[in-house]
Amino acid sequence: MKRKVLSILVENTSGVLSHVSGLFSRRGYNIDSISAGVTADPRFTRITIVSSGDELLLEQIEKQVAKLEDVVDIKILKNTASVTRELMLCKISTKVKEDQTSVFSLKDMIDNFHGKVVDQTPDSVVVEVTGNTDKLDSFLEMVGSYEILELARTGLTGLSRGADDVFFPAKQ
Repeated sequence: MKRKVLSILVENTSGVLSHVSGLFSRRGYNIDSISAGVTADPRFTRITIVSSGDELLLEQIEKQVAKLEDVVDIKILKNTASVTRELMLCKISTKVKEDQTSVFSLKDMIDNFHGKVVDQTPDSVVVEVTGNTDKLDSFLEMVGSYEILELARTGLTGLSRGADDVFFPAKQ
């Protein structure tokens, strides 16, 4: 099974995210992650969708999304030609699980992944980790000797590298 990251530039109108996600729902396509936010030009929103399937299905998704009325531009973010990141907030108990031991302290693990402690209480810590999906998954694996109390991930977002393939809308 392959994975495709779509960077979709859409008109910033009410209901546009619903239109795009509704296409996936109607067609039975799976969304692995979705994130959206306004761009530097407030007339446009960038939606990043990660979907998986066989090559034929992923091509069909791309073609169907491109046909939507609100879609202005669509790019496929390939690993070598793009920068992608995801944000994760992870609330971790500061007590090691009884049945496990850890060679590294929790602070060492957080530092090793360039994480940031954003909140701390006597019995838990909330950590912010940013990076690619593999990095976040590795962090979760590394802190496995501690109990994860809560977890929130933003989903992938990204941009293509370089200045050659940038969408410049006409000013209105």
